[in-house]
Amino acid sequence: MVKIPDVRIEPPGPKARKIIQLDKKYVATSTKSTPLVVEKAKGSTVWDSDGNSYIDFSSGVSVMNVGHCHPRVTKAIADQAKLFAHFAGTDYYHELQADLSQRLCRLAPGGCDKKIFLSNSGTESVEAAMKLARWSSHRGQFISFINGFHGRTLGSLSLTASKAVQQERYFPTTPGVTHIPYGYCYRCAYHLEYPSCGIWCAKMIEEVHFDTHLPPEDVAALFLEPVQGEGGYIVPPKEFPQIIAKTCKAHEILLVDDEVQAGIARTGKFWAIDHYDVVPDVVCAAKALGSGVPIGATIFRSELDWKKIGSHSNTFGGNALACAAALTTLDIIDSEKLVLAAEKRGRLLNRRLHEMMEEYPIIGDVRGLGLMQATEFVLDPRTKEPAVEARNKMELLAFKRGLIILGCGISAMRYIPPLTITEKDLDAGADVLESVIRDVSRDIGLK
Repeated sequence: MVKIPDVRIEPPGPKARKIIQLDKKYVATSTKSTPLVVEKAKGSTVWDSDGNSYIDFSSGVSVMNVGHCHPRVTKAIADQAKLFAHFAGTDYYHELQADLSQRLCRLAPGGCDKKIFLSNSGTESVEAAMKLARWSSHRGQFISFINGFHGRTLGSLSLTASKAVQQERYFPTTPGVTHIPYGYCYRCAYHLEYPSCGIWCAKMIEEVHFDTHLPPEDVAALFLEPVQGEGGYIVPPKEFPQIIAKTCKAHEILLVDDEVQAGIARTGKFWAIDHYDVVPDVVCAAKALGSGVPIGATIFRSELDWKKIGSHSNTFGGNALACAAALTTLDIIDSEKLVLAAEKRGRLLNRRLHEMMEEYPIIGDVRGLGLMQATEFVLDPRTKEPAVEARNKMELLAFKRGLIILGCGISAMRYIPPLTITEKDLDAGADVLESVIRDVSRDIGLK
């Protein structure tokens, strides 16, 4: 029987080091944190260029929800490539684009008529939502949340408030954005306790901002992640999005639901917003939709549509290969019951993480929905001082032991394996994780 994970050559090995050196010389600096050089991947297993195998708890940053190289997806891409790869779906027509748009509109929350704009990425889906909101509302301002992440192009970056380095030297971005605290109960911005707080973080929009400096009639849209992604996998109280939605409706402000990281079955529901019984006006999706082929989607109420040809467009939206991959991805999620799988396996992983938290005080918080789980590491459970260096050590040590994980937030770690992962591999990955937490805790003097 093949052993997974199997690390026989300490990574990065000799082949990997050569590729890393070449990459450092010619590829722009970005966000690399682990010296993993991928050669192939299948399901929830990844092999590096030196033959080591790993369990993947990152899914290419929540992209490979149906697993790496799912045979039905690779076949759909290959079959479509034999016909045509691209033909400017915003200027012409093809069946795949129409079929995918119809399917996504029917899957979107709420029962009203929908339309869709297809693009290449999450940040583009958010940019389209910003333009749509301004165009349809004749309003110019936006609201988003501290710790939120909506992209890195200048429009979406103006909404992002995840890390200072993401904003450094880019001022001015799009003007007219007000950032407010999110429902981050573990680190409440107001030092209150749930539920006695009365969900003040949501109510203060109406009671403070609208009464002092932000006329609601000037606000085009509010951008909300149902689970904050890059900001730390923060799950708000159920009342938080509900109060936000009521406030938006009362003032005719569009509620934009950013599902780029949390959507497409990841949280045990198809859309993360469905956990809160809230129907947004606009949904932004990307990442897992194309199973590795770049695609973004902005789904909105039909009445919001641009009324003039040329008000918004792009070149690669509706790309045929991306549409083929996306349609097949949706088929797999349905036929393999991956929404249910994410909910079931998420419970198993969450239980393991809570058991670790009882054992290791370096874990200050465990949170998540479905297979979108995280732990937040602290040096002291009482003061909640972030254990940033320890978190980074864990990420590297896990890699050396055969587990691919990825940090988020100040000192959190996210666990987002493919939804197709077996319970055996899920447990094996959790075993590696626990060994890493135990050893790093010991090394920094935490029992």
